[in-house]
Amino acid sequence: MCSGQPTMKLQPPTQAPLSTQYLWDRISEDLGYNGSRRSECSNSSAPPDPLQKEVETLTAHWSLYISLAGFSVGLLVVPLLGSWSDFAGRRPVLIIPNLGMAVQVVVYLVVMYLKLPVVYFLVGRILSGLSGDFNAILAGCFAYVADTSDRRSRTFRVAVLEACIGISGMLASIIGGQWRQAQGYINPFWLVLATNLAAALYTYLFVRESVLTDPSAKLVTSRHHKAVWHLFSTGGSTTEAGGRVHRRNLWLYTLCFFLVVSVHFGCRELFVLYELSSPLCWGSALIGYGSAANNLAYLTSLLGLKIMQRCLADSWVGLIGLASNITGLVVFSVADSTQLMFTGYGLSFLFMAVTPVIRSKLSKLVDPSEQGALFASVACVESLCFLVGSGVFNSLYPATLHFMKGFTFLFAAILLFIPAGIIGTLQCLDQRREHRDSTAS
Repeated sequence: MCSGQPTMKLQPPTQAPLSTQYLWDRISEDLGYNGSRRSECSNSSAPPDPLQKEVETLTAHWSLYISLAGFSVGLLVVPLLGSWSDFAGRRPVLIIPNLGMAVQVVVYLVVMYLKLPVVYFLVGRILSGLSGDFNAILAGCFAYVADTSDRRSRTFRVAVLEACIGISGMLASIIGGQWRQAQGYINPFWLVLATNLAAALYTYLFVRESVLTDPSAKLVTSRHHKAVWHLFSTGGSTTEAGGRVHRRNLWLYTLCFFLVVSVHFGCRELFVLYELSSPLCWGSALIGYGSAANNLAYLTSLLGLKIMQRCLADSWVGLIGLASNITGLVVFSVADSTQLMFTGYGLSFLFMAVTPVIRSKLSKLVDPSEQGALFASVACVESLCFLVGSGVFNSLYPATLHFMKGFTFLFAAILLFIPAGIIGTLQCLDQRREHRDSTAS
């Protein structure tokens, strides 16, 4: 399902859907669109409203511009912070981005209070991107998990971390949707600000450092980017007799991660647009419930992963997660009723099982001393995923409205067959190699 991972989703869970809805309402107000969407809902034979399509298109484009503003900056900053945390510690990487996101929310609140043009949202996103944004926090968290777990338990612990993100997103979606309907946008954004500041304070007071810190470690140096380049150009320090195979697997699993997370990020904001417009015409409450159902899959994926790991290798678990994701996307592409939309959410109940598998596979391919460089590169790829996903899907959605409203979701489902083929092939090759080695011994 197209969602935000740590991963997934690179804004706080309350903020992301509310930001898109606020853009919709502000653009509707500016264009004089005053509710003909409702008449289309009550009369399915009515011709499409061109003003509504203009609102949809502009909202999608502004979502794209705002995303590009933040993550074009974060694409450079996140790997720098991630690799720096190998020497300076994980705690700074958990504190700095939270403060940056708090500054972003302050800018958003000023825009809402003063009714400033939505172009000022770009300023908030750029400031947050300079601090690493939510992606830097996720990179620090996953590196922290790698520091404190063994190879056997790492996949499940990564899944636990992603499930925590999903549960918080589920609760935030329900609260945010109901709160926005009752009191508007401003009060929920005050909650987001308080949460960011509380997270930074909690990390400063209670989180223990997981690596030996070097007080002389510099943040701005080419050393951090060189560590990432060395990892992917040589395959890391844990090169075997078949070093090429090791390096090949590192690149292929990174490609799988790129495709899966690009689909998740690319479709995430489109869910809100798809649900706001006809024929669904959902209000804030239903959008909140839909986002909650989306995030509930983090928990069901965690439970499914734990059960399936008893009898299946991690790769097969990941393939089942991809099958769940593809099935849900196909249903979304033809959903024209609330019941069918929630059916898609239900079928996607294992969609988040694949990302912890890929993260764990990548982590096991490198030495413990290279975990920081690895997760710095994963964070860089994750930022690129948001850029590519937002750019492709926010452009594709308005361009295909005239012939198939849900074509973007169908396109996303087709893309996911590529990582499915790669993961399945690599698992078969690994099993054949293990069988050959055991026969030879």
